[in-house]
Formats: sequence, C-alpha cells, structure tokens
Amino acid sequence: MNDLMAKIQNNLSDFSKGQRLIARYIIEHYDKAAFMTASRLGVTVGVSESTVVRFATELGYDGYPHLQKALQEMIRNKLTAVQRMEVTNDRMGNRDVLQTVLNADVEKIRMTLDELDRDAFHGAVEAILKARRIYILGVRSSSALAGFLGFYFNLLFDQVRLVDTAGVSETFEQILRISGDDVLIGISFPRYSKRTLSAMKYAKDCGARVVALTDSRLSPLTRFADHTLIAKSDMASFVDSLVAPLSVINALIVAVGMGKQMEIEGTFNKLESIWDEYQVYEKLEDE
Repeated sequence: MNDLMAKIQNNLSDFSKGQRLIARYIIEHYDKAAFMTASRLGVTVGVSESTVVRFATELGYDGYPHLQKALQEMIRNKLTAVQRMEVTNDRMGNRDVLQTVLNADVEKIRMTLDELDRDAFHGAVEAILKARRIYILGVRSSSALAGFLGFYFNLLFDQVRLVDTAGVSETFEQILRISGDDVLIGISFPRYSKRTLSAMKYAKDCGARVVALTDSRLSPLTRFADHTLIAKSDMASFVDSLVAPLSVINALIVAVGMGKQMEIEGTFNKLESIWDEYQVYEKLEDE
C-alpha cells in the first residue's frame, strides 16, 4: 500500500489537472476508490472516464482494471469493520441485495476455479493422505470452515485435531507435539489472524507439512505454506463471503475421500448401522 501511495505522490507534479484530482481522491479515499469503476471514479472527482484510464497508464498499469486490482490487493487486510460497511453500502446503492450478493458469490467461485493451482491442490491432498495426524486451524469467521472440514475429516481419519482457538496459549498447547509426520491446515482470510500465522510458523519449524487456505498469493499465510489453496473472498463486505473457500473445502474432502475409497465404504456402512440403531436421523414415512 505504501509503495503504491508513494508512486502516486511522486508523480503528482507530472499529472494533468484532472489526474491530480484522481490522485488526491485515491490517497484520501483509497478504501472506496478500490471498488469503483473507471466511470464511477471519474464522475466522483469530476473528470472523464478516459482521464481515469490515462491516469492508470501513467502509473505503469496496462489499464484501469489492473490499477484497481492492485489497490484491492494492497488494502484487503487494512480495512476496518466500519470501512468495510461503508464500502458495502456504497457498492450496493439501491440494487437488489439478494441478487447482488448471490451473483458476487457465483463470480468468486468462477474466479477461484480459474486461478486455483491444480498442482498445489493435488499436493495438499497427497500430504493429507500421508499424514499421521491432521491439525485444522481457523480463527473467528474461518472457524466455521475449520469446523466443517474437521467434521468430515473425523469420519475419514483416526487422528484429526480441530484446534480450539479460545486462547493463544491453548492453541500452542494443542499443537505442541506436531512433527514431520503431520499436516497442519491453516485457514484465514482478511483480516488475517496472527494466531493462525504463528501456529503455521511453529508447525513449519517443527517439520510438519503446512497447507494454507486463503484468498491471495499476497496473503501472509503463503510464507509458511508448502501448499497454498487460493479461494476468492469478498474483502469489502462487513460480512465475510466464505462461499468459494467452502467450495474448495468440499473439493478437498471429495478428493481425499476418493483416495481412501475402500476404507471409507467400510466406515460409512458401520455408521449407517449406528445411525439406524440409535435413531440419529428422523425417518420420513412414505405417505
């Protein structure tokens, strides 16, 4: 963020009058500018859309979308909850909230499918299948993802530990004996959890394989990951969009399950008997 702002500041004297208006707006309102179209930004500062496009090229970008993407990547971990709400209100306007949110989630899944590294995905599956113990860690909103993954992995593996994130010391006590035979799966999205990062670093230092599920290659989780799974998440909304990450987790569970198919069939046959005997699920009688 500082590098981009410095580039804008250093070029102020070379900009035209209209471009200087754009530059000052970005410096003062970068959180909103990052999610504006070129046309919207032009209207906001009182210049033409073409002036906004030329501004982006003056900074060395191929076009405005590349400048916008750079802004979004830089600020995704800097927006406060209040800023996120303001941006959400600004982006929504008078549009249908249900349609806008669901369409945005569909787009995130499409982007995730296009950008996710298949080699990293298969590497993560292989590491999980070979692991003696599997540790899963997700803090705050990411704890829902960790819990979902932990639920299914507990059906597939004997040694799965969903790390309780009630406190920092408790987190490290639970992964104290992690070793080179183990895997830790760390899940975090903006704003990134320091606790998750610290646990991943500890696991890496202990020789364990580390899998990261996060939103960008600029995410700090990538520093400690052997395999990074990228899933797009909406950094602007005050509610974290976890649709694409959950979809990647679904794919991970299915891929791992296919790698343990013979064992899984026996496990689920036994579970079905238990569920029937202890009436775990409500039976719907035929009418």
